[in-house]
Amino acid sequence: MAHYPLNHHLRQTYRFLAGLAAVYLTLVGVIGIARTWGDAFFYRDGGDWVLGLRVNPAASWLYAIVGVVLLASVLLGGNLLHHVALVLGWGLCGLGVLMMAFLQTDANVLNASMANVIVTIVLGLVTLTAGLYGKIGNVAFT
Repeated sequence: MAHYPLNHHLRQTYRFLAGLAAVYLTLVGVIGIARTWGDAFFYRDGGDWVLGLRVNPAASWLYAIVGVVLLASVLLGGNLLHHVALVLGWGLCGLGVLMMAFLQTDANVLNASMANVIVTIVLGLVTLTAGLYGKIGNVAFT
């Protein structure tokens, strides 16, 4: 069984950073949905860039959903943030690796660039760190 630090003294700092990541993901998603409105869902020929990331409707919706879920868990906090941030952190890191694997292929359905890969992995690591150090519980001092 994994041991996660309880009541870490930097828990609020990591929560704040996860909140910034959530706001960024949500903004990229919402602005991307607005800019790519009317394009095919997996459109790949366009060069729509939003806040440094290349997007299409599929990527925009994915970023928006992940951002809203993470933002809601940051606002609610507690052990919910711990569990959601662990799952989303690993998920974003995995998504970044998959985007890199399919970058120069026809399977690049999210219209990703190397900037998308780097930003997604970095935000995944920030989110994962918030999950690792965000657990709350009772600590018995002996």
